[in-house]
Amino acid sequence: MVAFSNFIGYLSAWFTLLNMTFANPALTDTVASQENSLKDLGRGFHHDLINFLHHDAPKLIFILIMAFVLQRFVVFFVKRMRRLAERQVGNSQRAAQLRTLASILRASSYAVIGFIVLLQVLPIFNIDLKPLLASAGVVGLGISFGAQSIFKDMLNGVFIFIEDQFNVGDVVQVAGLKGTVEDMSLRTTTLRDGDGTQYFVPNSQIATVSNLSREYSVASLPVSVDASVDPDRVMEILRKVAGEVRNDSAFAQVIIADPDILGVDKINGHEVVYPVNLRVRANQKDPVLRALRRRVLIAFEHEGIPLGVSSTVVLQQKLDPTAPPSINPLVGS
Repeated sequence: MVAFSNFIGYLSAWFTLLNMTFANPALTDTVASQENSLKDLGRGFHHDLINFLHHDAPKLIFILIMAFVLQRFVVFFVKRMRRLAERQVGNSQRAAQLRTLASILRASSYAVIGFIVLLQVLPIFNIDLKPLLASAGVVGLGISFGAQSIFKDMLNGVFIFIEDQFNVGDVVQVAGLKGTVEDMSLRTTTLRDGDGTQYFVPNSQIATVSNLSREYSVASLPVSVDASVDPDRVMEILRKVAGEVRNDSAFAQVIIADPDILGVDKINGHEVVYPVNLRVRANQKDPVLRALRRRVLIAFEHEGIPLGVSSTVVLQQKLDPTAPPSINPLVGS
């Protein structure tokens, strides 16, 4: 590479002297000397090129081939783990762990392979690594004070994975955000909420994890009924409606326990609240609650049971603006 740059410099100087020769023939000897130097430089450049092709080029090609092979190995194992995750039909937690491990393996392996390739390629181009490593150590010391959060991200990511706090595909609430875990690395966690917004959360900001996709969820529906209705009658109707939802073929694999009618939970003025609880599979309570609300409204309408009204009621009085002040007290005289 150095010979090539010298070759370009001498070539430029030779053309300059050649132009000056036509103006001053006394420079002919100088031009001849430059021509000899140019020939020597060309021979040196040719020798360096042959040496590079014989010694350095095979090393460079070998390094790139090995990097490509390692990258294909990583892709192979990542795809294999994802296929194994898809086969875990009855074990969703195991499937999520495999997807999470695949994501972390891919990101970490690519970073390590790239760093190793860089260390092997630089010496081929006569770039001394010792000053770079020494400079990197000094610069790294300064950067480390400002990059403490990155270390915290990675350390917290390791504990999240080891303790199996959540996995790819789980619905979680972290750092005040709720969504489905789309991707995980040692530094960040990627969430997607219900309206499609994507969040990138640094792992160091995850102090508390609310995992909504483990084992089971409880679909709880508080039903507000007027206090004038017999509580035993209300509980009987709610038990019947919840049983119909439990026996519905659409929820045969979703609801995993019989409904629980807890009775009178709260009395608020002329309003009585009856909670209905159904244990369902993890993150499957929304469709069950929709079906339960629909059946409760239909049953109450059929039985003539009024819904409860909150004790905070705003009463509006329609005033006649043509009435005299004695009849309309809100109108000034």
